[in-house]
Amino acid sequence: MDQLSEKILQALERDGRISNLDLAEQVGLSPSACLRRVQDLERRGVIKGYRAVLDRDQMGAGFAAYVTVGLSDHSKASQEAFERSIGRAREVRECHNITGAVEYLLRVECADLAAYKHFHTEILGTLPQVNAITSYIVMGSPKDERA
Repeated sequence: MDQLSEKILQALERDGRISNLDLAEQVGLSPSACLRRVQDLERRGVIKGYRAVLDRDQMGAGFAAYVTVGLSDHSKASQEAFERSIGRAREVRECHNITGAVEYLLRVECADLAAYKHFHTEILGTLPQVNAITSYIVMGSPKDERA
């Protein structure tokens, strides 16, 4: 990865809808050279895709919590079953298998505390693999670079 590719990636992270002409100008390349580099980054899988950044408050899903989940059984089958179940839960925006005292870290987004309680009790709490749940409610996000 050279310095020009890094500049392109930084510009695209800030604004994935930037025109090729504006991107080329920002990074100091001709439009055709810039387009070739972007296409190469896409082809190599460095750029996985482009997406819209949504305002969850406007969508009625402004409540966020990080949730750690410990499993009762540490087998591969138990992990796979948990991951399949979490994959179907619309409230779960991110699921990470982590190291430490628990196996998973989830980012959960829903309308409000009542909706979160329903998810916690009726969805997450009913999974047979789950042994421990700890919730960390997001009170504010002074820095959030997720796209």
